[in-house]
Amino acid sequence: MKIILASGSPRRKQLMELAGIPCEVLVTNVDETIKGPPDKQVRDLALRKAEAAKEMTGGESTIIIAADTLVYVDKKVLNKPESRMEAFSMLRTLSGRKHTVYTGVAIIAEDNCANVHAHTFFDATDVYFRQLSDDDILAYIDTGEPFDKAGAYGVQERGAVLVDRVEGDFYTVVGLPIAKVWGVLKSMGIKIW
Repeated sequence: MKIILASGSPRRKQLMELAGIPCEVLVTNVDETIKGPPDKQVRDLALRKAEAAKEMTGGESTIIIAADTLVYVDKKVLNKPESRMEAFSMLRTLSGRKHTVYTGVAIIAEDNCANVHAHTFFDATDVYFRQLSDDDILAYIDTGEPFDKAGAYGVQERGAVLVDRVEGDFYTVVGLPIAKVWGVLKSMGIKIW
């Protein structure tokens, strides 16, 4: 059975490869406007992406995995920054503080009999930033890394130096709690290796 990763994130693709889960990438374009608590937002958006990918596959027997990640602090969601000023503001907000990263996952499996099984879940991990100077923040922004990442940083890249510690699943912060994905696939009777 073919596995499709409904995500354009190179980090999620790398995590799938790391776990030995072969997949093809299919990028969906869905409306990401959503309200509600952060755990619901990431689950609902992941499901929206997975369902869009399912429609694009034309009914062939597939397993679709989709995910969505957000950063949550002060009862606000920090998405991907759209400007240097917004990136600076986000990183200044995170400086010296704890925030929570939520990643929601949706897995849709369609068998040869057109039976569809869908599983959604989320994971939340606390991240503690070290105290950052304005120069630290501006230097990091100059790398260009903040602009395609929720919360304006990537813990798996140069943004690792911004982080004091992580409490929970590191891969949730990267964008895919791969051990939980593996566990759900196994519970669905899908053997990867």
